[in-house]
Amino acid sequence: MTENGFRAEEIDTRRPHPARIYDYLLGGKNNYEVDREAGDRLAAAAPEVWSGVRANRDFLRRAVRHVVDSGIRQILDIGTGLPSSPNVHEIARESAPDVRVAYVDNDPIVNTYANVLLRGSAATSIALADLRDPRAVLDHPEVRQVIDFDRPVAVLLVAIVHFLTDVERPERVVATLRDALPAGSFLVLSHATDDFADRSAASAVYDDATATLSLRSRDRIERFFDGFTLVEPGLAEVPFWRPDAPPPTGPGEIGYYGGVARKSG
Repeated sequence: MTENGFRAEEIDTRRPHPARIYDYLLGGKNNYEVDREAGDRLAAAAPEVWSGVRANRDFLRRAVRHVVDSGIRQILDIGTGLPSSPNVHEIARESAPDVRVAYVDNDPIVNTYANVLLRGSAATSIALADLRDPRAVLDHPEVRQVIDFDRPVAVLLVAIVHFLTDVERPERVVATLRDALPAGSFLVLSHATDDFADRSAASAVYDDATATLSLRSRDRIERFFDGFTLVEPGLAEVPFWRPDAPPPTGPGEIGYYGGVARKSG
């Protein structure tokens, strides 16, 4: 049994895990051979994935800065993945040192690395929980230790909802999170798409992973923002969401949409 309450045998290193594949594509070292092999197959099927994961990470940075500049001081990052500096709390605290961040992921390896990173900080926490059970995420003691749901919160669902199948009712999952948030809260969401090319071969790479990949259209992704008001420029390809430099790619070259939306009263 580890100090985080799960058994070592619960860490599945026989199948690739989305967080560890993402870590590999970002140039990280906290992954296994099975994850690297999956990442290479993914890149062979969709070569733009290398620039796509970086564009998605850059979108995360800009979105976090936007919500903090809008007054948010609490962030719930679900599907946080392995630590990749700058992390959300580092980005947020460049603008506001008092921002509190709760990280959530369902991979015990992510939990272990994040606990080491965050040890000793009362303003950050890491919870081992699964987005498929949003109520358990919201009620997790490590989340409640940091997040006060009577005050506005920014919920980050960055490159995670596409790992929910339609059977798992992703709209219901996001709506459960939305309904727990007070007015003035934000939703930051990005999602992979096959609007611009056939990506069935890329999606198939995840068939043997710990979560499958469900690519969705722009119209379908926009539904996740029901009950929120999208801020300008609305749902956009991630390189074109409020870029702070000329985008490195042209329209349709990156298979991710992203948006930031606010919940009104």
